[in-house]
Amino acid sequence: MKSLLTIGSLLFAGLFLSFVADYDLLIPKGFPQPYIPEDNQLTQSRVDLGKKLFFDTVLSRDSTVSCASCHIPKFAFTDRRTKGVGIRGQEVSRNTPTLTNVAYQDKFLLDGLNPSLEAQVNIPIHEKNEFDFNIILVAERMKKNQDYVALSMEAYGSEPTPRVITNAIAAYERTLISGNSPYDEFHFQGDSTALNETQKRGKNLFFNTLYCSECHGGFNFTNGELTNNGMYDHYPDSGRMRLFGMEKDRAIFKVPTLRNIAVTFPYMHDGSMTSLEEVIEHYSTGGKNHQNKSALIQPFVLTNEEKQDLISFLHSLTDSSFLSLNE
Repeated sequence: MKSLLTIGSLLFAGLFLSFVADYDLLIPKGFPQPYIPEDNQLTQSRVDLGKKLFFDTVLSRDSTVSCASCHIPKFAFTDRRTKGVGIRGQEVSRNTPTLTNVAYQDKFLLDGLNPSLEAQVNIPIHEKNEFDFNIILVAERMKKNQDYVALSMEAYGSEPTPRVITNAIAAYERTLISGNSPYDEFHFQGDSTALNETQKRGKNLFFNTLYCSECHGGFNFTNGELTNNGMYDHYPDSGRMRLFGMEKDRAIFKVPTLRNIAVTFPYMHDGSMTSLEEVIEHYSTGGKNHQNKSALIQPFVLTNEEKQDLISFLHSLTDSSFLSLNE
């Protein structure tokens, strides 16, 4: 009996050790450590499994679309469409958000419905206009593929299950960290030549004159809050109100990161703005007088030169190394 207990303890110890976090997540200078759930610590095998699933059409009912169909690496994991397109060419209801630095988010979807990356993975799989499938059936499909069975066992000590799927994709998405833009070289890495004079003037406008950083501040250029930015008097999309039915949540959406903003057009929750010039023009008017519009949004006046300075600064938030991931 004692020998059996010893063997069992050794087996358990070996299993535990195989799941010790071994993935070297590179944290850019000036960035905090992201929160990673205790039950889904990063290992190379988990990240590898999640990456394989992210780019595989196995997740969709007819095996035609994958996560990467809408979250394309060279576009900072967006798709440059007004609204995302899923299975059978069906359009979804909102613009595709970037996955830039999602490891630092604590709420997901544009109305902040989901509290974790793991929970978020379920949404596109079950949404009829996206993958139109069932995560249980995805797991059954994966069990017929010996590569997936082997990867799942290595990563989580289990054959493919819904939890393996959600955890693995979330693990991969936590590695999508962007913090090597010219702005980062200038601000965090101390390279005074990383920004040109136009960008430096735009930086001053952004932080000190227009106070854009009230909403788009911090290392990730977002306060992570939910608000209304005065896009319309009347919104076809009710925003966060769809969750709880409260008027205070009508047309309330999550403030996005501005990292890689120059490549993630079109903009806004409905993809209705095609350029940064159009975005700046919107904010300069102070927006529409929606009942829930943030008090921070006030009209301002910029010269043409100042507009170009501001746009040039926003371009300095582009991390070319991030855009070349998976090439």
